[in-house]
Amino acid sequence: MSLNKVERRARIKLRIRKIVSGTAQKPRMSVFRSNRHISVQLIDDLNGVTLAAASSRDKEVAEKVAGLNKVQVAALVGKLAAERSVQKGITEVSFDRNGYLYHGRVKMLADAAREGGLKF
Repeated sequence: MSLNKVERRARIKLRIRKIVSGTAQKPRMSVFRSNRHISVQLIDDLNGVTLAAASSRDKEVAEKVAGLNKVQVAALVGKLAAERSVQKGITEVSFDRNGYLYHGRVKMLADAAREGGLKF
């Protein structure tokens, strides 16, 4: 019996989360992608705390999205996430693509975060 799209992503997500975990020094950078928006959180899994976050719904990004496609918006979110994490003293993260393919918006977000100063 074949899996539907949600079940397939859930399986991939569990397979990734067995390996990727975050600490206070090297948090997990978790990406969530919906049809309209994209968001990212830097999570300390040991304490269960979100250290920093950025989304396409944040004011700083929402003002700039007019006329941009979703891939370009993902790049803005990646830069904002990197900016906020560097302000908090976080420079190294573990990237969690959350079951999504490393392609398109997820890849653009990761590349922009690297340009912003994050290492992963």
